[in-house]
Amino acid sequence: MWHRETGELWAFVPLSSLPLRFWVNVIKNPQFVFDIHKSSITDACLSVVAQTFMDSCSTSEHRLGKDSPSNKLLYAKDIPNYKSWVERYYRDITKMASISDQDMDAYLVEQSRLHASDFNVLSALSELYFYVTKYRQEVLSALDRDASCRKHKLRQKLEQIIGLVSSNS
Repeated sequence: MWHRETGELWAFVPLSSLPLRFWVNVIKNPQFVFDIHKSSITDACLSVVAQTFMDSCSTSEHRLGKDSPSNKLLYAKDIPNYKSWVERYYRDITKMASISDQDMDAYLVEQSRLHASDFNVLSALSELYFYVTKYRQEVLSALDRDASCRKHKLRQKLEQIIGLVSSNS
């Protein structure tokens, strides 16, 4: 696939980079996005779906035989059809007109404005507190190592906040 602006040949990097870096991770780990518990059965099912997705985005042909894992055999007949969908998707993207940086910036600013009230500050603070208490020693050590953090006494301030929150809960 040719990159429009640089004129370089991308050896199907677009076919695998987005799915492997983002979507497969979201499929395999929905708890990263949603507040859910993932059972072992759900995990196994999601692994099959993720593997099928990866196979659909792969540029290499998979040879199946009697020793192939059952999860690969399950969707083997469907993979060629899925591959054609993926190829058409990227082909359609390459045909689209590029948008300018200014248009992208304007769109992001507008989206930020539209969803400014959607941010739940208390939920974000709760998640930060959970993270800080889970990795307390690592965070405090990192604050000790950084000269700017020491100058602003961030370790002491964070310990004070942890103490206040834990005494109130």
